[in-house]
Amino acid sequence: MAFIVTLSSNELAENQSKFRIEQRLTKSRPKSLNIDAALDGPPITLLVGEDPARPGRDRSRWLTWIGIVARHGTVGAVEKSITVDPLRECTESVPLDGPDGVLNDVPAPLRQEFDRASLLGTVGACSNVVWQSLESVLRARWPALSPLLDWLIAQADPPVFGNSPADQSWQEQRDATGSLLRIADFPLSALAAWQRPPTGDAPYTAGLIPQPVEHSLIDYDVRVAGEAFEMFSEWQQSNTARCDIHVLHDASGRRLEVVNVNATPVESRLGTDMLYYHEPTKSFVFVQYKRLDPDTRSIYVDKRLRSQLDRLEETAKLSIPPNRPSEWRLGTDSCFVKLAYWPRNPKRLPIQGLAPGMYLPVSYIRLVLEDDCTRGKRTDSSARILGYDQVERHLTGTQFIDLVKHGLAGTVGTTREQLYALVKQRADTGHSVVAAMEFSEESVRARQQRTRDRGAKRRAYLHRASEHDSPTS
Repeated sequence: MAFIVTLSSNELAENQSKFRIEQRLTKSRPKSLNIDAALDGPPITLLVGEDPARPGRDRSRWLTWIGIVARHGTVGAVEKSITVDPLRECTESVPLDGPDGVLNDVPAPLRQEFDRASLLGTVGACSNVVWQSLESVLRARWPALSPLLDWLIAQADPPVFGNSPADQSWQEQRDATGSLLRIADFPLSALAAWQRPPTGDAPYTAGLIPQPVEHSLIDYDVRVAGEAFEMFSEWQQSNTARCDIHVLHDASGRRLEVVNVNATPVESRLGTDMLYYHEPTKSFVFVQYKRLDPDTRSIYVDKRLRSQLDRLEETAKLSIPPNRPSEWRLGTDSCFVKLAYWPRNPKRLPIQGLAPGMYLPVSYIRLVLEDDCTRGKRTDSSARILGYDQVERHLTGTQFIDLVKHGLAGTVGTTREQLYALVKQRADTGHSVVAAMEFSEESVRARQQRTRDRGAKRRAYLHRASEHDSPTS
């Protein structure tokens, strides 16, 4: 299905700068518009400009932006809305009408359906058959648009993960990647477009499709780097380890280096670890993923999990006592376990979606394991269970990310060499590792101000989102 937003040339010119800054659009649509067909194909959105009508002259329209409907909402009593996010500008001028127009190469019935859906000033929708015909013409006549279409469609129609070892590992690595971008305040769309890598042993980020946009129009850049942290290039030359590296920049000069490494075959992989290292404050946070049963949303605690908690406690000892106010943390916990679950009947997640789960500091897990609330029903009185029914209090994803963003959780005084040793040790022992290091020259005050500003914007966005019906599939 394709949604069509048609604006006058004047309205388009007035909003062009805003679109380039925000790269998203919320537009009211008639409540009567049937969106059931949205399940038929990716929810692509075409932003069309149109010149003023003149007597005896055919319509003059052109395609100017392309995006994805990320959400449907309600505006007043008789209208609803669509939120297009991401929204990207076409890299070439694409006329729709006239002798060189795209619609000339579209069959007449489909062209008529497009015309009915593209009324000036409104939001319309046409079938996936129309969109497929348009897409074919766009790729054939404007090949420079193909990378942008690939990037958008990969987000609009992502693969559904199954229950294979590779898919389960990629699910965890995907979640870790999204969490790291949120912590570092980089757009999730930067690393959102994904297709299955050719082998299940590959890291999740090896399947990412780079965003093909002009850097002058955005505040970040994505590129595959030769090495990350100046220390992981050895894995890129290894015959056994699979390593993929991306580097992101923003307009203020901050840099985020993301490395995703799998050093063992997928069949023998033990799970996923996430590490975020903030280089200016020499602080890292470690998260180990554990999968809950999707039905009971719980997990039995065995000897292996207890030994993993032991190792996490040893890792936390790398921290030193704080000497300055900026080094103070809420506690000594720098290592967490995310108990996450994915529904048994998987559905496509929206770009912003992270796996549901609870973040538990290691010291808190030790405490609840000594409490009767985690005692299992097995005859063995020592059996313990961790899950939603057993753990009454836990950190949500938003709470955890905010703590790390503000520097209230993490180690103190840990070096990049210690980080490298930790990543190498975890990868060599069979874990997938998704690690990110943030470089920045911003002051403590500037970091806090940026985080507060972004947090306020996100709270406003979430408030608006809570009033919407549901995310698109």
